[in-house]
Amino acid sequence: MNHPSEVEFRPLHIPADIDADDAADFREMVRVRNDVYREINGNDDDTIAPATLLPMYRSDPDEIRKIWIIVKSGEVIGRVGADIPLEEGSRVVFWLVEILEDHHGQGIGSAAYRLVEETARQHGRTILQSWATQREAEGPRLEAPTGFGSLPDDHVARFFQKHGYTLEQVERKSVFDPVASSETVERLLQDAEQKASGYRVIQWMAPTPAEYVPGYAWMKSRMSTDAPAAAMEFDEEKWDEARVRRHEERWKAAGIRVQITVAQHIESGELVAFNELAQEAEPTMPSSQWDTLVLKEHRGHKLGQLVKAAGLISWREIEPDAPKIITYNAEENRPMLDINEALGFVPASYNGAWKKVLA
Repeated sequence: MNHPSEVEFRPLHIPADIDADDAADFREMVRVRNDVYREINGNDDDTIAPATLLPMYRSDPDEIRKIWIIVKSGEVIGRVGADIPLEEGSRVVFWLVEILEDHHGQGIGSAAYRLVEETARQHGRTILQSWATQREAEGPRLEAPTGFGSLPDDHVARFFQKHGYTLEQVERKSVFDPVASSETVERLLQDAEQKASGYRVIQWMAPTPAEYVPGYAWMKSRMSTDAPAAAMEFDEEKWDEARVRRHEERWKAAGIRVQITVAQHIESGELVAFNELAQEAEPTMPSSQWDTLVLKEHRGHKLGQLVKAAGLISWREIEPDAPKIITYNAEENRPMLDINEALGFVPASYNGAWKKVLA
């Protein structure tokens, strides 16, 4: 058995260009990331190109992103990451430890995790939170304290519990077949349009037209506080035009195509619901449904169904070769899951949301 002392945790250099001579470590990090998710999922759903991921690691005024590659005998076998939000008064760190299966059970994960706690303490953070996908398995299970969902009490769960974490929430990964579900989506769009009188759908591909930036930014701010979070802690994010444009510039640099579908309250002109669909990889790879939100004061008018269905219909023309669309929802977010299930999304796997409070 190899001892963790033989393993190097190397801070990852972020190159200016993915083809540059100094980009080898970054490319290896992405290779290992993709291999880890392939091992977990049994497919390439989460595979992403180095050039797409690189802009996400460049300096950002909204967060500090720390990442290390795990090197053993000259080979990159995993990675460690810690994201430190810079919202005023933030107490949180979001982190990951990902290691190829052949190197599990050697103490490497625990040694990597020590970097996470050291980083949190250096930045005065006391709330550590992480998400991990677990394969379905027979045997003992852990129930989410929300009362919605459970996960196998397997080696992943034991790792978190060993390091003082509690399971706070179960998140569902759902998959949508654009072809098989097309008639259903069109019927549900018509249903939503009838019940959402007083509202209209507006759509655009990023970048956002200037007239809609304030409303879109406000809804993005509300996303950080209005989505079901169980006992997980999220800072209230302050979105303004500058933050919207930074994200859109990053998407452009990464080659990510994003469609935003909104519902506008006709009388006031206010944007009150939105849905994002993105193509983060090649056109023949899965698309992603990102954020969807209906502002609380406008719920009860089928607006979630309206923006999701309208988005899915136009997405078929924008990305006709995408074989599926993937999205994630908290298991207790029954209103959003009801819409997804009606549209044709089916469960694929589950993530645990884990939390620890440092002394």
